[in-house]
Amino acid sequence: MDETERGKIMDYKIELTEEVEQPVLSMRTVTAVGNLPQVLGKVYPAIIDYLQQKGLQPSGPSFVAYYNMDMENLDIEAGFLVAEPIPGQGEIEASVIPAGKRVSSLYKGPYQECTAVYEAMNKWIAAKGETPTGVAYEFYYNSPQEVPESELLTKIVFPLRGIDHGI
Repeated sequence: MDETERGKIMDYKIELTEEVEQPVLSMRTVTAVGNLPQVLGKVYPAIIDYLQQKGLQPSGPSFVAYYNMDMENLDIEAGFLVAEPIPGQGEIEASVIPAGKRVSSLYKGPYQECTAVYEAMNKWIAAKGETPTGVAYEFYYNSPQEVPESELLTKIVFPLRGIDHGI
């Protein structure tokens, strides 16, 4: 890694943490990246309505898990963190974000400009000799309906593969 690459990684605060399993309520679908706003515009309110019917609230921000990066056929899971497991209903499923090591970075700015953070995180992971699971999570702390694009806060998270010691 040369100084330029190191500088690009250093532009972002990248953290390695060990996290516990987190229960979520979510919906999984396949969509083109261009349709993502419309899909999320249906998924999030449906889950919020379901939670409110049960007298509950999300325990954390909304998220999208990206199971691939095929921009025409994105395999995504979208939903909310919840304090404890809650049964799903219809298309709304009870799920979890698995426990384990995760690399994360908080990004501020327009969604379409976060590619550089992904690249920096991938370089950081490779430099540390870690292996991502292939799933990427984005947690959304605000929305374009609430703040200007330049103020959007997105936490990007890559779960890492555990080391199998054959035990």
